Amino acid sequence: MKFELVEMENAQHFATNYMAVPGLSESLGLPYLNAYLDAVGSNFSHGANFATAGSTIRPQNTTLHQSGFSPFSFNVQWYQFHDFHHRSQIFRTKGIFQELLPKAEYFSRALYTFDIGQNDLTAGYFLNMSTNEVEAYVPDVLDQFKAIVKYIYGEGGRSFWIHNTGPVGCLPYILDRLKITAAQLDKAGCATPFNDAAQYFNRKLKQAVVQLRKDLPSAAITYVDIYSLKYSLFTQPRKHGFEESLRACCGHGGKYNYNMHMGCGGKITVHGRQVLVGKPCQDPSVWVNWDGVHYTQAANKWLFDQIVGGSFSDPPVPLKFACHTHHQPH
Repeated sequence: MKFELVEMENAQHFATNYMAVPGLSESLGLPYLNAYLDAVGSNFSHGANFATAGSTIRPQNTTLHQSGFSPFSFNVQWYQFHDFHHRSQIFRTKGIFQELLPKAEYFSRALYTFDIGQNDLTAGYFLNMSTNEVEAYVPDVLDQFKAIVKYIYGEGGRSFWIHNTGPVGCLPYILDRLKITAAQLDKAGCATPFNDAAQYFNRKLKQAVVQLRKDLPSAAITYVDIYSLKYSLFTQPRKHGFEESLRACCGHGGKYNYNMHMGCGGKITVHGRQVLVGKPCQDPSVWVNWDGVHYTQAANKWLFDQIVGGSFSDPPVPLKFACHTHHQPH
């Protein structure tokens, strides 16, 4: 789950990952966004990034140590944004850190971006749920998502850029950790049941976006089909300039170069000395996956280059116009 806002006064707005932060910021001629939790010395005048690794929409009933999922779920990120909005204006009115904090009007001109779904789906699978059980809780996940989008709207937010979720069944950490039969693999080597769940999530997310457009008539809401693009990286990697798709660039051992106990950067002790075994591949620019969970910078840049023009968006508007209220299709 990723949630950010990008301010684009000169380009006119706020926003959010390379895909969503460096790529978006670069395309708008803005500096990269600072993380809200990395506040000391940060400049939030052009936006803020509220995302944390491993976060979900629904709060998880496990600890970070138990499950690997962040305690900073979407509701916590909302509380952080709410506090940031109000406290930043208190400081500005006192003349404190004015050059580092956004102006009040930026919050309504901001672009609020979201990249969601993957962690909420995998959280269920890692608790040994079936695909039917995972799909059963998707409506509740999306109800919570819609509620917080409405809260942000209540804070003045009007422009929203929402990515659907990608083909989780193609990721090394899924292929390595979950039970998958040969019959469940498609021609690209991806696990069909988990991709089916992702597509189900996306259908329900699309319905949620349609409802949000009805409920928030003054909002400009863009739905971005990341799934189709990401899946094409696994089915036709060479067509897009990549050589390796299903294996992790940075990792250690196994069919997918992924080991949950020895990840990217992992070390072992040999004769009293630390030895790096979770090494990166020689050329990450031709690999799709970085560490078993995340995409490489090269893959994210390719993805961003495809979506920035609006070809995979509903409505099909370029990113630079995403903060302009437009006719919302139903």
